[in-house]
Amino acid sequence: MTFQSIKDVFEAFNNLKVLIIGDVMVDAYDWGKVERISPEAPVPIIHLEKRENRLGGAANVALNIQALGAKPILCAAIGNDLDGDDFLKLLENQKMDNSGIVRSQSRVTTTKRRVIAGTQHILRIDNETDKPLNTEDKKAILLKIKELATKVDVVIFEDYDKGVISEDIIAETVALCKAQNIPIAVDPKKRNFLHYKGVTLFKPNLKELKEGLKIDFNPDSATELKAAVNQLNEKLGAENYFITLSERGVYIQSSAETHHISAHLREISDVSGAGDTVISTASLCLALGLPNKFLAELANLSGGLVCEFVGVVPIEKDKLLKEAERLDLQL
Repeated sequence: MTFQSIKDVFEAFNNLKVLIIGDVMVDAYDWGKVERISPEAPVPIIHLEKRENRLGGAANVALNIQALGAKPILCAAIGNDLDGDDFLKLLENQKMDNSGIVRSQSRVTTTKRRVIAGTQHILRIDNETDKPLNTEDKKAILLKIKELATKVDVVIFEDYDKGVISEDIIAETVALCKAQNIPIAVDPKKRNFLHYKGVTLFKPNLKELKEGLKIDFNPDSATELKAAVNQLNEKLGAENYFITLSERGVYIQSSAETHHISAHLREISDVSGAGDTVISTASLCLALGLPNKFLAELANLSGGLVCEFVGVVPIEKDKLLKEAERLDLQL
């Protein structure tokens, strides 16, 4: 597919469908004021002023995909509980497809509740399980994948090590997508790191790369970084490796080319969720068959832009387009 301009690329995003397989969660926030200490224990009393639930985990990738104009379809397991009800309401509010959601009788819906007084984060309460899916739930997830994967332009594995993704789910999905010539992008975590064999784009960050390979190296050394990625390639045999290096930018490598893209100087407010934005942007570029260098540059730019905002927020498509045009990214 040939594009005449970056604007054409952004318009093409609108025609894409994306299947996101992974660990979804509810990010819950309680905001209030602290005016006194409890007489029962030396802890602050929060006078609650506001409560809010947000889509988190793999669902934040879906928000970024939607913000870029494409249609996200989540495939995940949630509990048959009140938090699961809240999650489905959030999907409905966002007008997102829920056909890939499995409600499990044996799991809770992952929920992370943050208690915030003014600007001070006081406490976080996690309600979750990281146990692998049971046989019944795994069959249900695989059935959803088989129903949905052939209808999309790209598949994303968004792994948070909460148990939805497993080695056999990965293997079956990769085989299915290869047969249909559907690209697969991966945002990995530790448990399944070396199970994503033969995928199209593998995107760990620097910490995940070191932990996944159980090695240490100097990321400022181009030779050592390339050697680490070569070592990873021996184990995975992926087509492309896309490493996010924080303030060092990003690095992308395939059998044909290697590029190191420097980070853009920005006022960083919060890095939360930047990885979700990067994998979302990269995956849409992958679906369109865009060159690796452009994919890396645009994804790097998108990750930097969301770091200018406090909290986990999806990318602003118009802002990303204007910035890409200003920097004259080359197709």
